[in-house]
Amino acid sequence: MAARFGLVVRFTLRDEAAAVAFDELVAATREQIRQHEPGTLIYISHHVVGEPLARVFYELYESRDAFDAHERRPYVRAFLAEREKYVSRVEVTFLEDRGGSSA
Repeated sequence: MAARFGLVVRFTLRDEAAAVAFDELVAATREQIRQHEPGTLIYISHHVVGEPLARVFYELYESRDAFDAHERRPYVRAFLAEREKYVSRVEVTFLEDRGGSSA
């Protein structure tokens, strides 16, 4: 069995208007992911307490191949292009599965 593959992404948004538009874009994209990606196990976006222009995503895929397939989806490609209007900084941390449980 292939190891699960995860990442954490932190976005810093340009301003309050950008934050609203970004959140709307995320909601539309997240629904497409939920409907069409069985290999995407978790795709959660968080608002950061005390930082109104920050968002943190946690994503978990059944494998690196599932992540790569996710990145090729047309709605994900559209999200990646569109988000540039709203984001001033992106920090990505890739996570390698070392085992454990989801108790």
